[in-house]
Amino acid sequence: MATSRATKSGFAAEAQAKIMSKYNEQHAHEVLEWIAEIINKPLNTNGEMDNFYDVLKDGTILCELVNEIKAGSVKKINTSTMAFKCMENINNFLASATTLGVPSQEQFQTVDLWERQNLNSVVICLQSLGRKASNFGKPGIGPKESTKNVRNFSEEQLKASDSVISLQYGSNKGANQSGINFGNTRHM
Repeated sequence: MATSRATKSGFAAEAQAKIMSKYNEQHAHEVLEWIAEIINKPLNTNGEMDNFYDVLKDGTILCELVNEIKAGSVKKINTSTMAFKCMENINNFLASATTLGVPSQEQFQTVDLWERQNLNSVVICLQSLGRKASNFGKPGIGPKESTKNVRNFSEEQLKASDSVISLQYGSNKGANQSGINFGNTRHM
């Protein structure tokens, strides 16, 4: 766990402090409330870093969450508190999050949660999963996922656009260079 690591110093301590400063208690609180609603269990939804870590560190709540969103996502949830079993739960959650559509750039590494290295990335991952939950008929959090707005143009419409001069090419109206005297001397 986090207590087994050596204390960071110098640049490493500064980098870790910067990572930890990005943690937002309000976002963590919203995520914990959403998880409690989905799994239908009472949780301590206090958004403080210590509580957020304590609620999620063993990965069982995370596995229950993905199983509620899509049944059978995690086949076996380990209830043991042994380190490798807890990390296996977290890995199973991350694999299920990928299949549910959470992009890899919004996911966290197992050590980010287990060793409390970057809890902000855990919040980001859960927010992303919250946006995907509405695709599976569950209440979501955050902004609604965007949908495609495919447009089909006829050949006639496409040909008509060829004759339009884009404003990016410039214009023959408005500002011009009259009055600019390149090469002329200043008359006094």
